[in-house]
Amino acid sequence: MIRNIILFLKKSLPFLCTLFLWRLSIYFWNPCGILALIPIFYWSFVKPIHMFSLFCLFMCFLIDYRCNLPLFWTCLYCLFYAVNGFQNYIDFQSTETKSRYAFMVFSGLGILILIFYGLTWKNFINNLWLFLWLNVLYIPITSLDKWAQNHDRH
Repeated sequence: MIRNIILFLKKSLPFLCTLFLWRLSIYFWNPCGILALIPIFYWSFVKPIHMFSLFCLFMCFLIDYRCNLPLFWTCLYCLFYAVNGFQNYIDFQSTETKSRYAFMVFSGLGILILIFYGLTWKNFINNLWLFLWLNVLYIPITSLDKWAQNHDRH
């Protein structure tokens, strides 16, 4: 019984983590649930899970809806998904840094576009903070997967 619960939690961790981070929307720390982009990127490109990409597409749409950005993160996710499907030289799964640099490109490109979308000092500072915060939190959130995979009670 306990083993089945642990197995269920291991399998559902990406979905639960994404939903939790999207739902935990706090203006300064997690505006519009944007931190959900971390598990969306990680479990879509670094450790792909079957059928998770459809869930990610829906979650990107929900982030866009909350941010009042019509399909911005959804289109960026689709672009990266397409590029990842055609690439042959970069293997996200076998990098030592858990593809932290690729996530920096993903989030940085999106945030750079958002900076120029409404170019004000406040917007610039907020988006710079968001970029730094997303990339700092990438490490502990992706380490959660390693902990969950190694943690097995008998």
